[in-house]
Amino acid sequence: MSIQRIKGTQDILPDAVWPWQALEEEIRRLCREYGYQEIRTPVFESTALFVRGVGATSDIVQKEMYTFEDEGKRSLTLRPEGTASVCRAYVENKLYGLPQPQKLYYMGPMFRSENPQSMRFRQFHQFGVEVLGADEPLVDAEVIQLAVQLCQNLGVSGLETQINSLGCPECRAVHREQLAAFLEPKREGLCELCQSRLERNPMRVLDCKNPECQRLTQGAPTTFSALCQDCRDHFDRVQDLLQLARVNYKVNSRLVRGLDYYRKTAFEIVEGSLGSQNAICGGGRYDALVEEIGGPPAPGMGFALGMERLLKILQDQQIELEDTRPAQFVTVAALGRRAQDEGFRIVSRLRRKGIPAQMDLMGRGLKSQLRSANRDGTRYAIIIGEDELIRNLVVIRDMSEGTQFEIGLDDSILWIEKQFIDS
Repeated sequence: MSIQRIKGTQDILPDAVWPWQALEEEIRRLCREYGYQEIRTPVFESTALFVRGVGATSDIVQKEMYTFEDEGKRSLTLRPEGTASVCRAYVENKLYGLPQPQKLYYMGPMFRSENPQSMRFRQFHQFGVEVLGADEPLVDAEVIQLAVQLCQNLGVSGLETQINSLGCPECRAVHREQLAAFLEPKREGLCELCQSRLERNPMRVLDCKNPECQRLTQGAPTTFSALCQDCRDHFDRVQDLLQLARVNYKVNSRLVRGLDYYRKTAFEIVEGSLGSQNAICGGGRYDALVEEIGGPPAPGMGFALGMERLLKILQDQQIELEDTRPAQFVTVAALGRRAQDEGFRIVSRLRRKGIPAQMDLMGRGLKSQLRSANRDGTRYAIIIGEDELIRNLVVIRDMSEGTQFEIGLDDSILWIEKQFIDS
């Protein structure tokens, strides 16, 4: 019986990798323009980080984490999201002692033990940004703008940016009371998950995709009804800045985020073709998270974007990313042991000069080698056989023109180098 990949994971094969690389390069380019620096954190952390950071009442901590004990009896968890890890790195490495804010971004795999379905995987990839150390509405607007601009740069259409304010802890306490009073009489009609949410975090009931829950929560108190003046002013300022940046958005008073650490601004970018899992990007402000995990008071704002979901939209909309794979410039076709030795010397010299070069590794005949070179998009083929070796020559074939000529063995490398520089 063959061993197969775990359900909910993917093999990204060579022909499918290059769109990922193109997306990653666009992300890196845009982040450089905005002045963000890349950070890389471990794929597993102490379980306590996510319990304290993400929130003990969140769905992630309650039922979606891959948690295990190591030989030292420590409880470890594969990271289900990136923000808590970045904040832990910010505290542990004393980044708060550097000039603020710290503008960081990351890309990498995340892990959640959930039922695999369309665009929901057990191992998935996120691109995220985090701005730590500044609480100005300018930060919120810039973070949202960056996410929107990435989608615009890629040419994606049909997206909607939704924003909301979840308020500060005082606002949320008032809203929780109002919402619990509204929902309690409707408890029996809510789905089983929402009945448990009613006890743990009533605001999450507003996020349920169950049609009956959505019907029962129509007219429920929104966070707006409980916002204090400071939170209201902050949200108004964010909207003013987004308008100045020409970022189109919609205020969605039912928008809540699934992680307990969010405060004030929350946002999502959604797309209709993904069904109920229509958010490709989501984030918000988390001003208490750094302090919650043992650091000094340090406000934060960020987002995470699902890379699989964005690539699926690009595919559905038939948007072709730039193929970043270098064209194979040279293929050496060698016939015989001595010719292979000389061919290997040639490709080695070309590679040291930065020229993409390859040779047959299977000992195939000349026709097969040239067919393979043509399939790989090779520009020039260098053909070496016993006769060429005796005369200290090689044959250079222009694969696109179908022409060829003989040239001295050592001169061939200089000729190829000139063509590469001029190309």
